[in-house]
Amino acid sequence: MNFVEEITWRGMLHDVMPGTEEHLLEEMRAAYVGIDPTADSLHIGHLVGVMMLKHFQLSGHKPFALIGGATGMIGDPSGKSAERNLLDEPTLRHNQNAIKEQLSRFLDFDSDSDNAAILVNNYDWMKDFSFLDFIRDVGKHITVNYMMSKDSVKKRLSSESSVGMSFTEFTYQLVQGYDFLHLFREHDCTLQMGGSDQWGNITTGTEMIRRIGDGKGFALTCPLITKADGTKFGKTEGGNIWLDANRTSPYKFYQYWLNTSDEDAEKYIKIFTFLNKETIEELVATHTKEPHLRSLQKRLAEEVTISVHGKEDFKNAVKASNMLFGKSTASDFRSLNEATFLDIFEGVPQAEIERADVDAGLDMIAALAAKTGFLNSNGEARRALKENSISVNKEKVGEDYLISESDLINNKYVIINKGKRNTYILRVV
Repeated sequence: MNFVEEITWRGMLHDVMPGTEEHLLEEMRAAYVGIDPTADSLHIGHLVGVMMLKHFQLSGHKPFALIGGATGMIGDPSGKSAERNLLDEPTLRHNQNAIKEQLSRFLDFDSDSDNAAILVNNYDWMKDFSFLDFIRDVGKHITVNYMMSKDSVKKRLSSESSVGMSFTEFTYQLVQGYDFLHLFREHDCTLQMGGSDQWGNITTGTEMIRRIGDGKGFALTCPLITKADGTKFGKTEGGNIWLDANRTSPYKFYQYWLNTSDEDAEKYIKIFTFLNKETIEELVATHTKEPHLRSLQKRLAEEVTISVHGKEDFKNAVKASNMLFGKSTASDFRSLNEATFLDIFEGVPQAEIERADVDAGLDMIAALAAKTGFLNSNGEARRALKENSISVNKEKVGEDYLISESDLINNKYVIINKGKRNTYILRVV
């Protein structure tokens, strides 16, 4: 497979150094993508780089995932307004192990194949590098004029709101450039890939390989992913969409992709899935005919959720999605873990009830009005009960029904519905 050709039709190519495609077609090559280790999970903003590495491996080449333990400690000035926090080594190693586990869902690290992926951490070769050694062996080869010409530096220095740039951040491109030189020397790695905002840092590496390594390095970047409505990709009101199920549940993860716009879904399905061109074109054509069925979003959400979380979590996410609107039962909700249950009912009115009230048997008037305020008055609650419009855990109940411990989901929650549109949650404390 022609790697450059593959990522081009997928809309994943922004800049590429001349000669890169020809270089990759000659024989198996090695390339790397840098990953920030400041958290113990990747988020979907990292997925583009991961997908590039996977396509690179599928094309017969050898991918390196570089954990930026050293660079993550000093902060990258590319579009950032503040420096990052210093990580201690135990935290760094913990984050590295967690990230490798997530990368293993995409990349083959363990086979005997010549192009098996390798994980490296630049902290391992930078930690013993003295300042004097670095400025002697590396710094003298790159001029300040060259470093100042980079867009990432110029933007930070010219920004009216910026407090300036520290020497630490200014030297970031030298450290990242040295990573490329190190991998070139030790692993014959000739290509660095990253987001379009990294072009300046990547080309500093190619310059080092030319000046210090007496060789030739190549650079390739992908566009920064955006959303059609102008909001930031991968962000919600609750923050990042993480790959770690404990940070972002598979249900919420699935919902993020399911709720993408038509325009974004057509773009994302090329970038974030491994579906071939013919399949994607068929999906787009089908979706265009019947956009109300949202077949493109459903397939996108399915493919990405299975890649990240597996088939079982995908099935559970679909099941949970159908519960709010389908003919679900109390046993369906009991099968969910608490995090998914809360995600499904996020934003639904909730009220707290003392456990003693449930132990004694909570009457429906209290559950609807007196104790919760879900309905405006006891009279309104009685009318709703007489109209047979009240359900407890999806089962119709009358005025004489008492909510007891047997009604609790996850030993804590009760779902109350008034008609089809009004849902309330009782939480026992």
